[in-house]
Amino acid sequence: MDTRVKICGLNTPDAVAASVEAGAGYLGFVFFPKSPRNVDVATARRLALDVPVGVAKVALVVDPTDAELERITGDVPVDMIQLHGKESLERVTEVRTRFGLPVMKAVGVSGPADLQALNAYGMVADQVLVDAKAPKGADLPGGNGLAFDWRLISKRGWNAPWMLAGGLTPDNVALACQMTGAKQVDVSSGVERAPGIKDPAKIHAFIAAIRAA
Repeated sequence: MDTRVKICGLNTPDAVAASVEAGAGYLGFVFFPKSPRNVDVATARRLALDVPVGVAKVALVVDPTDAELERITGDVPVDMIQLHGKESLERVTEVRTRFGLPVMKAVGVSGPADLQALNAYGMVADQVLVDAKAPKGADLPGGNGLAFDWRLISKRGWNAPWMLAGGLTPDNVALACQMTGAKQVDVSSGVERAPGIKDPAKIHAFIAAIRAA
């Protein structure tokens, strides 16, 4: 399978095990109290310690303070920090330098005007997550199950490796990869039976759909 998959919003041992068994390359743990996928540091630590070597553990945070990042990275053996808020270019650089971990910056897309930010963040982040822009007034910056017009980024590249997110499901992920040329994809709500509750069968189906394509 050429396409690497990130299963995000994991909060139970069963979901972690299903993701690893299915062949995910990244596992995401959400540290954001407003999210139904939020985990505390102690829970994330227990889950992360069961992840085999070779599978990247990602801490998703939203406009975090240094103290919050120190608590997470000090207790949870994560391999990457995902910034999913309104962090500036300077803040991305600061986090990379201070914590010594690769940083993925999420950028919301809804139209052509949003594409310039992808290039800008690609200059300072190790990876960019190309996500659907959250609706105005939404409580969550991501994980809303919404897709954007994939034609906007069809066969395009940025200044850093990138990952496609937003509204992906077992039914549409193969088409999304075909249309965009994505070599990495991220899914959260698309493999759930209810908000915050992962469905192992859907996790397997999602990755199987990519393999089949």
